[in-house]
Amino acid sequence: MQVTEIFKLALEAIRVNKLRSVLTSLGIIIGVAAIILLVSIGSGLQNYVTSEFEKLGANSIFILPGKVEISAAGTSAQAVNKLTFALMNKLEQAKGPNIEKVLPFIEIFITASNKNNSKVTRLVATYNDYFSISDIKTAEGRIYTNSEEKSSKKVAVIGKTIAKDLFKNQSPIGKQISLSKKPFTVIGVFEPQGSVAGVDVDNAVIIPLSAGRNLTGTDLVNQVLVRTTSTQNIQAAKKDIEKILLRTLSEDDFTIMTQEQLLSSILQILGVLTLALGGIAAISLIVGGVGISNIMLVSVTERTREIGLRKAVGARPSDILIQFLLEAVILSLVGGTIGLLIGATGSV
Repeated sequence: MQVTEIFKLALEAIRVNKLRSVLTSLGIIIGVAAIILLVSIGSGLQNYVTSEFEKLGANSIFILPGKVEISAAGTSAQAVNKLTFALMNKLEQAKGPNIEKVLPFIEIFITASNKNNSKVTRLVATYNDYFSISDIKTAEGRIYTNSEEKSSKKVAVIGKTIAKDLFKNQSPIGKQISLSKKPFTVIGVFEPQGSVAGVDVDNAVIIPLSAGRNLTGTDLVNQVLVRTTSTQNIQAAKKDIEKILLRTLSEDDFTIMTQEQLLSSILQILGVLTLALGGIAAISLIVGGVGISNIMLVSVTERTREIGLRKAVGARPSDILIQFLLEAVILSLVGGTIGLLIGATGSV
């Protein structure tokens, strides 16, 4: 019997048992789509983190509170936060020739609202140098000035998500929003940054550091970004920072990491996460394959009469075997193709 004839018989058998064929392919569809989606999420996170760190530049040093250890096994942090504003002032004043800028950050989640709407958002309080360093441009309005920073002016630059949710189709420039029931004037909307792994980067409000300190009532910063004068003096700047901080703190009270160290550690964690997500999704694909095997086994048992009739009219055992194998291959290919399309669409 010709292969084309066997192929037609396999297609006819699938057509006759539509429901069983669909349910059999469903496991493959889910498995393939899950692998593509979950691996895409992990890869997307890695690309976003790499992109953001590249924007900051290779001459960046991060100061984190406590003794922080980042590895593929996870992140561990010891001790309480002792990075005070007074300490940041000392660092700024004694920075020396190796350090160009010191940018402390306050980052918390907060409720932003106006008369009609409210939304939980990420609040970032820091100096206006953050916009140029991170390559964040305004789509509308402007960023806050040094004088507004010094006078603790209650002004804010918001993301597109906040602008849309609070002001709908109206321009937010010049209008007020409440952050923890304190009024801030919107002076700018930064350009869309998109979303990463379902996290909306545009759901953020950026305000002057001094205003953030007054708003939160805290005397502590979450992290510090230090820009060195060049990439060649990274290690010298790191030693300068350690020397200044150790006058007040112990070695367990802070962690200093270069951009390269922090990026490498985070990418290592995300790489393991991507593999884990892919492995979890692969289990569903294996289950789908086992499902096809079981269904084909049941199909052989149910179709013993058909097999007997085909043998009676001259079909060879190899012809019958090829037909059942073709049915399994067709179901797998159809399920895999549909899963591929779903996964590719969802990962865009």
